Amino acid sequence: MTEAIANTTVISNLAAIGRMDLLHLVLGTVHISTEVYAEIQDGLAEGSDFYAGIGRLIHPLTADGWLRLTSLQGDAELRLFSELPAALHRGEASCLAIAAQRGWAFLTDDARARKAARGLGVVISGTLGLLVQAVKDGLLALDEANDLLAQMIRAGYHSPYSELTELL
Repeated sequence: MTEAIANTTVISNLAAIGRMDLLHLVLGTVHISTEVYAEIQDGLAEGSDFYAGIGRLIHPLTADGWLRLTSLQGDAELRLFSELPAALHRGEASCLAIAAQRGWAFLTDDARARKAARGLGVVISGTLGLLVQAVKDGLLALDEANDLLAQMIRAGYHSPYSELTELL
C-alpha cells in the first residue's frame, strides 16, 4: 500500500485491544489528521483510557513516532473538506480530503466515509483489511488474527465478519 491516513475508527479498534503495533508492522508510517488527534484527545477526556499512550507514537510529539500528524493544506484540500457530506465527522472528512488530494490510501471502518471515498476514487481499507494483510504477510497466524478480531468485537467493534477465513 502507498502512504496511508487513518481515521479514528481503525485506531480505536487497535487501541482497545492494545495492538497499535499492528498498524505500524503492516504499514510502517501512517498519518493521522489534526482532527483525528483532537477526537483521540476528546476520547481520553471522556474516559476512553485505551487511548492513553498514543501520544508516544505520534510525530512530532515524539521524535521517533511512526504516526505522523498532518493537517489540511492548500485550497484544494480545504475546499474538498468543506464539500464533503455533513454526515461525516471532522476526522473522517479531513482524512478523506487529504487522501484524495495527496493520493494516499484511507483507513476507515465507517460506512459513510468508505462510500464517499469510493466516489472520489480513493483506495480504502480498514481494520479487517489490516488483519488480513497481517496474516498474508506472515505477521499473524490466522488463529491469532481471528482472536484479535474477537477481542475487538467484545470491545465494541461492529464487524460484518466474526472470522477472517472468508476474506483470505
